[in-house]
Amino acid sequence: MGFWNNQLSGPTDPAADAAWEQPEPRKGFFTDTSICIGCKACEVACKEWNAIPEDGLGLLGSSYDNTGALGASTWRHVAFIEQTSERIQAARESGRRLVDLGMPAMRPSAPAPPPGVNGDHAGPVAGDGTVPDVRWLMSSDVCKHCTHAGCLDVCPTGALFRTEFGTVVVQDDVCNGCGYCVAACPFGVIDRRPGDSTVKNAGVAQKCTLCYDRLGDGQSPACAQACPTTSIAFGDLDELRATARRRVETLHANGFTEARLYGADPRDGVGGTGSVFLLLDEPEVYGLPPDPRVPTADLPDMFRKAGLAGLAMLAMAAASFLGRRR
Repeated sequence: MGFWNNQLSGPTDPAADAAWEQPEPRKGFFTDTSICIGCKACEVACKEWNAIPEDGLGLLGSSYDNTGALGASTWRHVAFIEQTSERIQAARESGRRLVDLGMPAMRPSAPAPPPGVNGDHAGPVAGDGTVPDVRWLMSSDVCKHCTHAGCLDVCPTGALFRTEFGTVVVQDDVCNGCGYCVAACPFGVIDRRPGDSTVKNAGVAQKCTLCYDRLGDGQSPACAQACPTTSIAFGDLDELRATARRRVETLHANGFTEARLYGADPRDGVGGTGSVFLLLDEPEVYGLPPDPRVPTADLPDMFRKAGLAGLAMLAMAAASFLGRRR
């Protein structure tokens, strides 16, 4: 059953499963939220390159954010989250507990880097281990390009397809706007674009394509190229996951036990994602589901229950028939 479970929700090669004869190495993002400065350059670059229409420039009142969430006209969204010292300490405690659940462990025996240096990236150092009174968490969210994509599984027209890079793309001219993909996405990413005939692709499902047109020319996605702090890294997914794990270990060694990875586990409910995130608090704080699950993951249990129900009905019918003959 291991092979079939992997085809439904476990680790697999999505491009090879999509029957690409010569699939490219799987591409993806690694978003390091610990060095995101909230400049929104990624949002602007994404809109400019993909000709995405404007979808609101007013402040929300609850944050310095002006877009609020991912949507059909917001393929990159930078969240602003203010935290007090109590929440920071709680995040560090929860991070310590996660070490026993497969997170990279702290290594006290390893020599600490010099002040101001954090391994592969520049970033804050814990110093004397004190907790600041307040901090801002900033995170650039994007489509996860799941190994098992719920949106792709339910699309009735073939508008969504798996590329040779392992990403998921919507074909605008094939989508009929049914909305099945909207309900199937466990992350709430994909959506239909509102508006009338004057709005580009109105009524059509839209989301990040990981700049598929740029990948074909050997270029980086627009958001990664525009990021001034390298918070958004683009490349081969296996290499990005290794880089992400090293970064977490570095932060743990510096006292930032709240650091954790999201989307890097191929045994999660979607087979791992093509967008890996380094978070400084629990996923819910960033508006991410703690336990995402693709609908196909439940198919074995659904078929088993349907089979048991069918057998029960046959047994009842046989008992009724035999009872009448008596």
